[in-house]
Amino acid sequence: MKKLAMLSITVVMLLVLAACGNNNSDNENGGATTEPTSSTAPTASPTASADPTEAPASNEPRTITYLGTEYTVPATAEKLVITGSVESLEDALLLDVKPAGALTIGGVFPEVFAPITGESEMVGEKSQPNMEAILKLKPDVILMSTKFPAETIEKMKEIGPTIPVSHIATDWEANLALLGELTGKQDKVQEVLAKYKTDAAALEEKIGPALKDKKVLAIRVRAGNLFIYPADVFFNPSLYEDLGATVPADVTAAKAQQQITLEKLSEMNPDYLFVQFAEDENKDTPKVFEELQANPIFQAINASKEGHVYTNIVDPLLQGGTAYSKISFLEAISALNLAGE
Repeated sequence: MKKLAMLSITVVMLLVLAACGNNNSDNENGGATTEPTSSTAPTASPTASADPTEAPASNEPRTITYLGTEYTVPATAEKLVITGSVESLEDALLLDVKPAGALTIGGVFPEVFAPITGESEMVGEKSQPNMEAILKLKPDVILMSTKFPAETIEKMKEIGPTIPVSHIATDWEANLALLGELTGKQDKVQEVLAKYKTDAAALEEKIGPALKDKKVLAIRVRAGNLFIYPADVFFNPSLYEDLGATVPADVTAAKAQQQITLEKLSEMNPDYLFVQFAEDENKDTPKVFEELQANPIFQAINASKEGHVYTNIVDPLLQGGTAYSKISFLEAISALNLAGE
């Protein structure tokens, strides 16, 4: 009897030692315990499981508001197409958003957009979208220009969620915020806006005295002709709102892009003249600006006589009324050191 009791105690001790040995082995492999494999294994808590038949709430369509109009878009716009709206391409460049499809100018992606269009598909010229190419991409969201006719916009809506993006320069903040919201880059948008406003205020204080009582004008040369723009289009908001220059009467009167003659430019007689001249927009008249500068009428303008004609201080294809344009223009103006003249 005593031997049997001693045998029982020995067996119990061996079992305890074996159990301890298994636990030590698990701890040496990272402290994880082996999951039970029997049919009685515990199931996951209901609060931690997801119904595989239901998509997560984050993937559901959502409604956003842009310039007072509501649009239904996917939760994430991974496949973005930009057609017609150079403004949106500039915003994409600033936020490092790479569109699945993008507009072309002269059959190519402009070099200025190379950092974001390396893997993009061509979806037609700026003013002629290729509906078939866009349809093949199955875009999550299509950004197009408000310059397009209403019927073109309606046809685009049949392909996918479409948002006409404003070409009016004073909507630059809303345009940037739109792309930020679609791509989840709202923080970057706020950072960009805050920095620009700080830098613009500092530059206005610095060069304000140089521009006071001076006539300041920005023009674009297109197809061999001279054009001015309304106060809220092109680089005009940067000149007149951000930097404090006085708006010329002819700019105030302009309702859209307006062609002017050299004689009219002479009559306006700006003290500072900013010229944007893109070769792609003047293929039939590539030397028109050289000829203009050699014209005695142009040479008699105050800006010419004082050496204040500035040509392409930013990329000539930039629209002017975007965050990217405004930042680039601000940096270029600052580099001119107008306050030191």
